[in-house]
Amino acid sequence: MAEVKLTKNELRLQQTRLGELLKYLPTLQLKKAMLQTEVNDARAEVVQCELKYREMHNRIDTYSSLVNERLSFNLEEAVVVKDVQKSYENIAGTEVPYFKSISFNEVSYQLFDTPPWVDSLIIGLRGLVEASVKIQIAQEKKAALEEELRDVSIKVNLFEKILIPRAQVNIRKIKVFLGDQQLAAVSQAKVAKRKIEERKARQNLPVMENVHAD
Repeated sequence: MAEVKLTKNELRLQQTRLGELLKYLPTLQLKKAMLQTEVNDARAEVVQCELKYREMHNRIDTYSSLVNERLSFNLEEAVVVKDVQKSYENIAGTEVPYFKSISFNEVSYQLFDTPPWVDSLIIGLRGLVEASVKIQIAQEKKAALEEELRDVSIKVNLFEKILIPRAQVNIRKIKVFLGDQQLAAVSQAKVAKRKIEERKARQNLPVMENVHAD
């Protein structure tokens, strides 16, 4: 860190800097608080998505004994994801993703050649895949918000623990130095004034004439 200059100009610079820091800090603190709330909500959203996924998975398990039956088409092809659409929203300066839609590859099969439970199974499996995708997007959202929260927290700590205290210390240091200089100047001025007055007093002393006795 460069040594601070002990001048009036530097004092004004430090005071201006401190004012700007104190003005901007509440904005950072507010953003940090907003992000913390959003992060908490995002974490809860991930948990809810995971719970829903497990519930759907448990329902799909009821079909496990039926899946082994021979079908006229490849069941796995019915749950191949064709496209996932996401939307984005700006939250406290951060672009976060939201699930919008999902589409799957189309499969065709003969209605009379397949068991009646196949449609329900395909719907369930696709719902399970969609639930998994929602977990991934929720985790992306959480990660983006957490990263922004870390960055803002670092800035808040920098302001609160380093930049503002440093500016305050510099201002006190300069003020003390300038105050000492002013006191020294006043003291020197008083000494100089006293010497001038003493010199004038000596110059104005009356000349004593010699007195001769008769």
